[in-house]
Amino acid sequence: MNSKRMLGIDYGKKRIGLAITDPLNIFAYGLTGLNNNEKIFEQLKKIIDEYDVGRIVIGYPLRENGEFSHSTKDVLEFVDELKKRFYIEIELWDETYTSKIAAKKAIEIGMKKKDRRNKKEIDKLAAQTILSDYLESFQRNNSK
Repeated sequence: MNSKRMLGIDYGKKRIGLAITDPLNIFAYGLTGLNNNEKIFEQLKKIIDEYDVGRIVIGYPLRENGEFSHSTKDVLEFVDELKKRFYIEIELWDETYTSKIAAKKAIEIGMKKKDRRNKKEIDKLAAQTILSDYLESFQRNNSK
């Protein structure tokens, strides 16, 4: 892996969850949740620059049978816009069940009920789940 960090994105029409890797790209941690509005690309640029991001891993919403879901088109349009604005490698990663896993993880780590109602916190955990899954797969495939 290169020395640049990876940014995980859980895309949503209202909010976008973000996670980042450590400098060695060994583990992922939730970074923040952002409102998806006219400032989203400006905010992403600041994060990409601040963390020296070299790869974006974005959740790819597919149905269990592998077909497009209702949000697949939205994600692909967002990816196209990312590609126009940033010259960074972008990977699509299956995000099936990540929001449910994130909600379960929030309970497991002892997040208070009030905080679990904060959708940005769940989005951040979902982005962390996407990025963690990607890292585990990447590490497994490169250790063979």
